Amino acid sequence: MAPNAESARPAAGVERLTATVLPTVHGVFDMIGYRCGEGAEHIALVYGDPAAVGGRGPLVRIHSECLTGDAFGSLRCDCGEQLAAALSVISAEGAGVVIYARGHEGRGIGLLNKLRAYALQDGGLDTVDANSHLGLPVEARDYSQSAEILRDLGIRRLRLLSSNPAKQEELTRLGIEVTERVRLPVADRAENSRYLDAKRTRMGHDHLPAGDAWAELTAGRVPEAPLTASDRELVERYGPLVARGERAAVAQLGQSLDGFIASRTGDAEFVTGEEDRTHLHRLRALVDAVLLGWRTVASDDPRLTVRAVEGENPVRVILDPGARSPRASAVLSDGSSPTLWLVDAATPTPQAPSPHVTVLPVTGLRELEPAALLELLAGRGLGRVLVEGGGRTVSRFVRAGAVDRLYLTTASLLIGDGVPGLRFAGSDALADALRVPARKFMLGEDVCTVLDFSGE
Repeated sequence: MAPNAESARPAAGVERLTATVLPTVHGVFDMIGYRCGEGAEHIALVYGDPAAVGGRGPLVRIHSECLTGDAFGSLRCDCGEQLAAALSVISAEGAGVVIYARGHEGRGIGLLNKLRAYALQDGGLDTVDANSHLGLPVEARDYSQSAEILRDLGIRRLRLLSSNPAKQEELTRLGIEVTERVRLPVADRAENSRYLDAKRTRMGHDHLPAGDAWAELTAGRVPEAPLTASDRELVERYGPLVARGERAAVAQLGQSLDGFIASRTGDAEFVTGEEDRTHLHRLRALVDAVLLGWRTVASDDPRLTVRAVEGENPVRVILDPGARSPRASAVLSDGSSPTLWLVDAATPTPQAPSPHVTVLPVTGLRELEPAALLELLAGRGLGRVLVEGGGRTVSRFVRAGAVDRLYLTTASLLIGDGVPGLRFAGSDALADALRVPARKFMLGEDVCTVLDFSGE
């Protein structure tokens, strides 16, 4: 526990006034109140016995007061999230300190001046130029009181929870040994990314590591924060699919605003844009098998490989009860990926046109329910399946409730008449319509809606 408030000798320049216990959602902390010579009041939140931590020292965060972030939950900065993360990390570590430094509002310029700077940022200035435009310093914080509080707590060596090298340099100048700076697991947000980028590029704060979230996702792992903005976007889109583990069924379809995937002549090149095609390749890279019907093979001649992103090609599964797929089609002639050619057992078994093709006769394939088909593939080690097309096949799986997630991309295009996309028997009343949780994201000029049918 922290030293007793009455018995401990105050450090020079600060006066320890009181101590109490503060139960929080992160654990029970000792809260010690200090008053400095100029009248400023500061708080030390102490967990365990940080002075007894050997080696590189305890975890310590010197947290600058931020009313908007800490109390109001502002997303213009990451202060509130940093504070919560620091308390959580220190609690998990078993010992550490958070010094809540009053008078540090707006990096020392005060609350109202911070709001004036915010108003200038609304007009396009970054955080550095906004302060300068007001004739205020970019950095006006004083860490001498924090250093004295640390010495009062018996801490002269520590691991600093901060991405600000200048804070480490200032503590070192004040006689506190910083053995390491530790990044807190707080990701950028859309609302604060410009602000944080300015601090990194103009004030020397640590840049986020150039993570490789895509490599983690294709390895079957969901990366944790902190993440770059682009990595966070990948995790938000594809993390739920990866998190489902070895069994997952997802479907993808790109269609026009009026619900067609091709013109009346069958021309489908291209309904959606390049970003959606990259998105489709990402989905392929995250599954064991990609499944489609023979009509799509005949009309589009897709290769069903991963070309736009890093990853392994999935096994190609062709639903073709009557063995009608053209023998010269890419899936039957291109050996870049194994192909499973499912034909009805009542149809004369065709000869495999290439060594990469396995012909699999299936009894009653025409009537086989999607759930039973997925079980069939899982029995062959293909538990993660992407139902890619066409509209008939995707609609059949959605209608049967066999899809966990549907990625439905809509292009700003009106075809008027053509090959229909998602279609299934509806209900007479809108109250009975299919409603599931959904999220949307932009793919260039296209909009992808992710529908979660899993019920999770």
